[in-house]
Amino acid sequence: MTKRTNRISRRVLIALATSLAFAAPAVLAHGETHEKINQATKVISTEEHPFGKEGDAKRVDRTIHIDMSDFMRFGPSDITIRQGETIKFVVANKGKLMHEMVIGTREGLKQHGEMMRKYPGMEHDEPFMAHVGSGKKEEMTWQFTQAGEFYFACLLPGHFEAGMVGKITVIKG
Repeated sequence: MTKRTNRISRRVLIALATSLAFAAPAVLAHGETHEKINQATKVISTEEHPFGKEGDAKRVDRTIHIDMSDFMRFGPSDITIRQGETIKFVVANKGKLMHEMVIGTREGLKQHGEMMRKYPGMEHDEPFMAHVGSGKKEEMTWQFTQAGEFYFACLLPGHFEAGMVGKITVIKG
């Protein structure tokens, strides 16, 4: 390369870097706008399960914080809720391993855990599940429409069996 070509290349690189520096915030802001629109227009599932249905994030009765750890425990692991309450769960992974919180009946959780052992790469996304990476937090909103005893568990292979399960008691409202 000649000195002149080298100078031109350097100028082009500087101009390109400058353009990208100014464009990046606009691109990120554009993504945020789409995220806000998606949250605002999200359709809430009306599918009813024995343990309730997806809750409306705009109509939360209370928030419950759940911690998960590599000791294969939830904190708290025993929760009492009134029938009809809509709960926002803020699920925080305090460990280094991936964890999840899945709400269901004891039998349903056992069956789902078996399926995950057979198909460990299985991907799923339901409103009663929160998959949380190390050091991260996720939220899920759930309305408990039926009274009874329900559970939440981490169904990643070996976690449920190690005791990573909690109980939800829903009392008549």
